[in-house]
Amino acid sequence: MSNPQLSLFHLYKPAESQTGKQPAIFLFHGYGSDEEDLFSFASELPSKLAVISVRAPRPMNPFGNAWYTLNFEAPQGKWSDVEEAIESREMIFSFIDEAIETYKLDPENINLLGFSQGAVLSYAIALSRPEKIKNLMALSGYIDLKVVEEGFENKPIKNLNIYISHGQVDQVIPAEWAQASSETLKSLGVEHTYEEYPVGHGVSPQNFYSLKAWLEQHI
Repeated sequence: MSNPQLSLFHLYKPAESQTGKQPAIFLFHGYGSDEEDLFSFASELPSKLAVISVRAPRPMNPFGNAWYTLNFEAPQGKWSDVEEAIESREMIFSFIDEAIETYKLDPENINLLGFSQGAVLSYAIALSRPEKIKNLMALSGYIDLKVVEEGFENKPIKNLNIYISHGQVDQVIPAEWAQASSETLKSLGVEHTYEEYPVGHGVSPQNFYSLKAWLEQHI
């Protein structure tokens, strides 16, 4: 089910047998993908959750979408457009508020799952507004502190539940970047689960089953 009337196009699956406000999980895809990608396993997520898979706002040529531009020709490797990333972060803040009102979601049980570039944004959202997010699942991504709001370390970030996973042979985003993100969270006193799998830039079945078990324990 889709509802393009809100500020970001998305796909929506309501929670099953839910009375009152729905706990929800927002899915944020990677660079060059779209809302259909992560929504493909919506039926495998806990049925008590409403599922909202969001399309990034920047269309790519010839197809796909991005949360922010990547320049692969940059002399130091990939270069990210931080201003665009911050714009997307602000758009997502607004969209989540719209979705809470439109779909009668439980504002005390909002969960984020991001893959790759979507994980970078999910980190930025959760760390910038920890009072609004219950659980964060960051798959094949990393923390980019330039995209997080200033002063975030003074907010209640220790209340966040965070699950991180990464491929050991990821050639798109090196595992070292995810390891560094884990160390950043440790230095901030934020407890989290960190796992690596013998795959590249993707999510193995074992990874997904572990993620699902973690989520069921924390919602």
